[in-house]
Amino acid sequence: MIPITVVDVQDAEPLVLEVLRSGVIAQGPMVKRFEDAFASVAGVPHAVAVNNGTTALVASIQALDLQPGDEVITTPFTFVATLNAILEAGATARFADISAVDFNLDPEKVSGAVTDRTKVLMPVHLYGQMADMGRLVPLAQQHGLTIVEDSAQAVGATFEGKPAGSFGIGCFSLYATKNITTAEGGVITTSDDALADKLRVMRNQGMRARYQYEMAGHNYRLTDLHAALGIPQLEKLQQLTDARRHNAEALSKGLDGVTGLTVPAVLPGREHVWHQYTILVGDDAPVTRDELAAKLTEKGIGNGIYYPKLVFDYDCYRDNPQVIASDVPVAQKVAEQALSLPVHPKLTDAELETIVSSVREVFGA
Repeated sequence: MIPITVVDVQDAEPLVLEVLRSGVIAQGPMVKRFEDAFASVAGVPHAVAVNNGTTALVASIQALDLQPGDEVITTPFTFVATLNAILEAGATARFADISAVDFNLDPEKVSGAVTDRTKVLMPVHLYGQMADMGRLVPLAQQHGLTIVEDSAQAVGATFEGKPAGSFGIGCFSLYATKNITTAEGGVITTSDDALADKLRVMRNQGMRARYQYEMAGHNYRLTDLHAALGIPQLEKLQQLTDARRHNAEALSKGLDGVTGLTVPAVLPGREHVWHQYTILVGDDAPVTRDELAAKLTEKGIGNGIYYPKLVFDYDCYRDNPQVIASDVPVAQKVAEQALSLPVHPKLTDAELETIVSSVREVFGA
């Protein structure tokens, strides 16, 4: 089997042992070391580590002190954590359609979704390529919206040279399958000193110092053990990203010209970090997306459907007054056609050739 992803944290063994021997295994100096390294990657003064990526989103919205009925505009084509975080923070989710070229929010559709209750714009930098921040940032400024970037899949990605997580409040996931992992974990990035301070107090039960409470807080802390896993990966982030780019280029070159198959595009001014390599299986293809997935699995090639439905298209959300569904035809079509192939750094050239030849065989190309 060629897996869809591979988790490799062996380089972290010395730091993990250092933490174990120190006796400081909860949040401590290793978390601070990790935060400093992550802030450098994101190009901001502050990185606040938390216990997962969903928490990063929740805490970021909570810190904005939204009122009941205040709305967050986001994409319907994303992992459910995006929506769950909005609901947990007490806000209302409104959706705008996406572009089939980059799988991200379409700025023109966002403009039409803004209401007098809209307070936050939450683009999701899906699959490792950033949304069109060149158009979304001015739109947010025009309407007085705070940008919260769901950068869960985009650590190291850039838009016109500016890193993900530096356009507003950045929210990253460090889950096991992400480009940088601490098994579980998340990071909030910001250039706002006051916001960073508020988030650090919030994540520690509202305490600035022991038993000195300043707000109703939470336990959102990351542990030193988790941070120790991530530091060596941050140190070789460029190497890992270069490997993903090499693999993506090989896949695109090998699959170019296959009728009914669209390979992912890297748009001008954007540096893609290839969390996922996602193709579209068109209506003119000889097989459906699901048939291709099944045949690749039979051939021992891992693949993933990210995501099979629009995020609001589940029974548990349909009658929720905080979920305002909308007509999003592009996102609906992409959800029916998208399939991700292995692109992780551990792939060999022989495995890449196997992936390409197997897809072409199924397509009869």
